[in-house]
Amino acid sequence: MENKIGTPAPFLSFSPVVLSVPGRAVDLQMRVTAPATGSELPIILFSHGHGSSNHLSSLNGYAPLANFWAAHGFVVIQPTHLDSKTLSLNSNDPEAPLYWRSRAWDMTQILDQLDVIENTVPQLLGRLDRTRVVVAGHSMGGYTASLLLGARLTDPHDGTEVNLTEPRIKAGLLLAAPGRGGDALSEFTAKNYPFFMTTDFSEMKTPALVVAGDMDRSRHLTVMGADWHTDPFVLSPGPKSLLTIFGAEHGLGGISGYDVAETTDESPERVVLVQKLTLAYFRHVLGLEDTGWPEVCAALEESDTPPGRIESK
Repeated sequence: MENKIGTPAPFLSFSPVVLSVPGRAVDLQMRVTAPATGSELPIILFSHGHGSSNHLSSLNGYAPLANFWAAHGFVVIQPTHLDSKTLSLNSNDPEAPLYWRSRAWDMTQILDQLDVIENTVPQLLGRLDRTRVVVAGHSMGGYTASLLLGARLTDPHDGTEVNLTEPRIKAGLLLAAPGRGGDALSEFTAKNYPFFMTTDFSEMKTPALVVAGDMDRSRHLTVMGADWHTDPFVLSPGPKSLLTIFGAEHGLGGISGYDVAETTDESPERVVLVQKLTLAYFRHVLGLEDTGWPEVCAALEESDTPPGRIESK
């Protein structure tokens, strides 16, 4: 699949960039990856998954995506959420072990403290376009992104509706994200992660691209099979797009890191597909390019052996 993505440019990576957040169990550490040159750079906030590896679920993961996006003009900010195994927190916090609310708050804190980040990384000073911010996330990170885009839930501890929508975020990317709750959940999920029970996508109005593998059955989480991961598209209002990748499992070919053991469907071709399609979508939804997204959509539709399909509403 060909599209005009441009030549990759040199980029820089800084870590750890540390923010002090009152009330947080530990300081918020992140990696910032950015083009070496250029100005008015759009921002991608990336939320890692929970995962089984020690370091992929932190600022040290997802280099295949972060490096690619930075090489094509985006500043990528990757926080280490409180559920990361690198922190080894033993907490009585009622939202442990996944810290669903804290994860979303991390992103809001980053947007609140962009001045601090620019001063910590002086090569970024004056180069950010704060009007063009998107959020992306894989697996549990996709759930985090969905909350920031407008998805709702009922807090299982006090029964209140939770609305963590972040209006400064203009669009989102949900990679292998969790779907609806209720009877779609496995017994394990309903018992151990009750906040998933009431997930509601009906108010997730911010534009988003949902990416799902048609072999991502996530049996420990859902009884629905791979279709569960399409719920954020099916059950939310437009404008939304869904990329279904044929043969892909939860790792979508290996997006969480280079040659990592937890990838069950390793495929450099699938990773390239995710890279190109997500870049084209970001450029399109932020008004940076008119033709790239329609071109990649048309290329998939016209291919004799497409690696996936795209639907939009």
